Amino acid sequence: MSDAVPQADHNSAVPPPPRANAILKEILRGSAVTTILALLLAMIVGGVLIAATSEDVRESAAYFFSRPGDTFAAIWHSVYGGYEALFRGAIFNPKANGFVAQIRPLTNSLGFAAPLIAAGLGVALAFRVGLFNIGARGQMLMGVLFAGLLTFSLDLPMWLHLPLALAAGILGGALWGGLAGLIKARTGAHEVILTIMLNYVALYLLMWMIRTPGLLQKPGSNQPISDVTPESAQFPELFGPSFPLLDWGFVIVLIATAFVWWLLERSSLGMRMRAVGENPHAARAAGIGVERVYVYAMLFAGGLAGLAAMNQVQGAVTTGFTSTIDAGIGFDAITVALLGRSRAWGTLAAGLLFGAMKAGSFSMQAQGIPVDIVLVVQSLVVLFIAAPPLLRAVFFLPRTDVEKAARMRAKAAKKAVVA
Repeated sequence: MSDAVPQADHNSAVPPPPRANAILKEILRGSAVTTILALLLAMIVGGVLIAATSEDVRESAAYFFSRPGDTFAAIWHSVYGGYEALFRGAIFNPKANGFVAQIRPLTNSLGFAAPLIAAGLGVALAFRVGLFNIGARGQMLMGVLFAGLLTFSLDLPMWLHLPLALAAGILGGALWGGLAGLIKARTGAHEVILTIMLNYVALYLLMWMIRTPGLLQKPGSNQPISDVTPESAQFPELFGPSFPLLDWGFVIVLIATAFVWWLLERSSLGMRMRAVGENPHAARAAGIGVERVYVYAMLFAGGLAGLAAMNQVQGAVTTGFTSTIDAGIGFDAITVALLGRSRAWGTLAAGLLFGAMKAGSFSMQAQGIPVDIVLVVQSLVVLFIAAPPLLRAVFFLPRTDVEKAARMRAKAAKKAVVA
């Protein structure tokens, strides 16, 4: 009995987790059902937008009251045609000639998914530690900068040049992410502000370098573009030239996914990371170096973003890179991490889904459907996942215990004010 009382006093002295950590934890603890419903609701809204932008629907709506069936038929054809084109461009194209051409959309989806998965893993890992890493874009750009500056001018055999360029990109991203973690650990500055500002620093630094002869600018050119990726540093195609967008970078991303799973779920460092994400005050009271964990987490997160950048430079974009080499992947990674609930395999599945949506968007665009609708669907997925009460209200789902407790506290506070 004498030992239990001090322990209880000690636990009661530990402050609750910061509000940002509690909100993030609530978002990431959503069930698979809410994830599926969020995606379903986003697709429904996307279907409404497809119908609203269809010329056939607008024309038939002009005489809706005389022949309403035409309007409903036009809506069905526009929505079905849009999502059928999405499937045909992302998974399987039965209209193509030959089996190779029919399954090429699937390999394109896997190729588009590789950098999304890698960057999403970096954001997800930071989320598990309670950090909002908004700097994947800057970490990608620094990875590209390091790889181009340190390895593009080398003349080495492929077995040495390819891994050296890959390691340089990962190192650049890791150092840039680790810098944000170090500043937060030393000064307590918020990581959102740090990573956003470091995005701009990385962007303008890269822009300066690709405009400066002798640094990263392509020799003999006055355009802001780098030299081409050396052939010995490019990822070979995984299944040959018939599937140009799928290379060995995808296999490396799969290995990275397994590593992140092991790191977070099976290693002692991962246990400390998860403890800090749950409640940094309690973790510190348990003897965990919270500041050190922040630095480690951002190092890993930045390295994964650097891996995403190298999937672009060594795989998809080998004709030279510009300041837009990130292609929005750094911010799409936030969506992927949220949809994957910041779990390694969930992030993999979310990256595959978003890679398929990106590949299929080109087929939708060929049918006259704005490609921006896919971006709207992705944004709505984030909105619905980040606002669980909204999703539960739409589908009449029961409130969680957290929401019930918050509602009871609000009622109690209201009664106290009235009294």
